[in-house]
Amino acid sequence: MRLDKFLVETGLGSRTEVKNLLKKGLITVNQSLVKEAKQQIDEHADVVEYDGKPLIYQEFYYYMLNKPAGVVSATQDNRDKTVIELLSKEDYRADLFPVGRLDKDTEGLLLLSNDGILAHDLLSPKKHVDKEYFAQIEGLVTPQTIDGFEKGLKLKSGEEVKPAQLTIIETDDEAQKSKISLIIHEGKFHQVKRMFEAVGLKVIYLKRLRMKNLTLDKRLEKGHYRPLTNEEIKDLRNEKESKS
Repeated sequence: MRLDKFLVETGLGSRTEVKNLLKKGLITVNQSLVKEAKQQIDEHADVVEYDGKPLIYQEFYYYMLNKPAGVVSATQDNRDKTVIELLSKEDYRADLFPVGRLDKDTEGLLLLSNDGILAHDLLSPKKHVDKEYFAQIEGLVTPQTIDGFEKGLKLKSGEEVKPAQLTIIETDDEAQKSKISLIIHEGKFHQVKRMFEAVGLKVIYLKRLRMKNLTLDKRLEKGHYRPLTNEEIKDLRNEKESKS
């Protein structure tokens, strides 16, 4: 790997910024001063230091975010604050992106990463990755509603969705409201809201709790995030292997 690429990957700065650091004599490789940006290094074996401090190479980054309402699942937006802007200056990287999307007014689990292969595996319709939600519904969810979801619904647009597991947590007859848990196995646009619209009900609050086997950390406050543990990363990459 080129030295300047390594320095950028460790979060030291942009390609231009790290070249300036090299020119200033602030970078050493195996305790030898290096000023050539194109010098090749072994990112796993060579010891690279900036101003006397060792730099640790990490190819992929994974953060669990408890997304708050009002923030969009994007890397850039001209109007609204993005989930990437919730990262601290120390954790920000230009290659991080949200894995999948949550609506602007939806809260809960969102994975931020720069691992494109894992993102594809989690989002591919062929993978049928579980996504679990908690929702508050305007209207009463009944056993008949559950049956309809289990059989698979046709949305108002005419689009069909796969069977989903709907559980009633509680209903309030007087207020005509329900609290439910829902597990879906695909990720169509506004899918949860459109599923309830198809049966004459309205989602008034939505929060994602789980994606595949990654469950939202209950200790994470809204707008806060943390790195995934090694075990969580292994589970996401290969669920079967982690359970054997």
